Amino acid sequence: MLVLVLNCGSSSVKFQLIQTSPEAIEAGTEKKLARGNIEKIGMTTAIVSFQAEGKPPVKETPVILEHRVAIERVLTLLTDPQVGILKSRNEIGAVGHRVVHGGEKFSKSQVITEEVYRQIVECCELAPLHNPHNVRGYEIAHELLPDVPHVAVFDTAFHQTMPEYAYIYGLPMVVYRRHGIRRYGFHGTSHRYLTWRMQKLLNKPASEFNLITCHLGNGCSITAVERGKSVDTSMGFTPLEGLIMGTRSGDLDPAVVLHIMAKEELTLHEANTMLNKHSGLIGVSGVSNDMRELVKESQKGNKAARLAIDLFCYRLKKYIAAYYGVLNGADALAFTGGIGENSPLIRSLSCAGLDCIGIQIDPERNEKLNGSEGRISPDDGKVGVYIVPTDEEMMIARDTVHAVAGKL
Repeated sequence: MLVLVLNCGSSSVKFQLIQTSPEAIEAGTEKKLARGNIEKIGMTTAIVSFQAEGKPPVKETPVILEHRVAIERVLTLLTDPQVGILKSRNEIGAVGHRVVHGGEKFSKSQVITEEVYRQIVECCELAPLHNPHNVRGYEIAHELLPDVPHVAVFDTAFHQTMPEYAYIYGLPMVVYRRHGIRRYGFHGTSHRYLTWRMQKLLNKPASEFNLITCHLGNGCSITAVERGKSVDTSMGFTPLEGLIMGTRSGDLDPAVVLHIMAKEELTLHEANTMLNKHSGLIGVSGVSNDMRELVKESQKGNKAARLAIDLFCYRLKKYIAAYYGVLNGADALAFTGGIGENSPLIRSLSCAGLDCIGIQIDPERNEKLNGSEGRISPDDGKVGVYIVPTDEEMMIARDTVHAVAGKL
């Protein structure tokens, strides 16, 4: 089956065309046939990047003012005789949609029916910055491809196995019952992919090991996986909680927000913008939200950049140690995401001083395997430390196939 994977954001559409089936998943013979990204939708000049297998890459800067035009452009590129890979859009067998928030309604991916669609729309209240764009992407894709199944794959679903004591906040229970205020967790598709992949690397089923997974990019989260199930994760009601991130503050005393709002006379919108867009690495360093830039500046002697790096690694180190305790020991620790896969310094600093719980990194392996999959801890290390490049699109394609086949 040819599965079109769509990830629709506020001003972007990321997509991949993947050939897969239950048999191909089992045999490991799935194929990525095409991928692309449309950025800056709604601006004067959008940026279109596209690459199909065996065809020349495409880089365009057309005017794309809204998502309908963007998704139509995706289908046009896929079927273009010169750069595409399909003779007709009718060859697409299913569409998998990334949906950020499934609330408590969805603990697994779902074929989108009228009822599922209605419930996803209801979840927009919980993720107003993300779900509306995911919903809009589905609506357009369903109109353009009405005769194929569409499947929603939720970022929150993997974390629905958290026990009640891990997801309930210390607030009056009435706010949970009325408004669903609880910890949901995000990046679930990535954490689930790492759990799947670690079965191969450890050569044992997920039910036989405990794992700590670190998804580190502009957004960051860490998850404690006990025998294949998420039992705790750092992001909460929104993706703001937990680790320090590119532009997000992560954990802080909630009274700080109230105090700053009063002192600076901030509106709710301004406070939300400060916490989500102007905090984290960019807020502390005043230089960049890009870890690569911060490392370069730190090497030049920029103390603010170094402080941002140290804060980032210290917070991550605390979570790793905490989740080791939550799991009563871990068999492996896996790093993924742009930072997790490509920054030896961050991996090294985050694990420094954790040899007391069996977490050590081999410096040579850490440098040599940078950006590649493999073990970066000593062979005799108590806890295996790994780099595992994530593949959320492949996981979405697999879930789409399984959901259509009724095997989820």
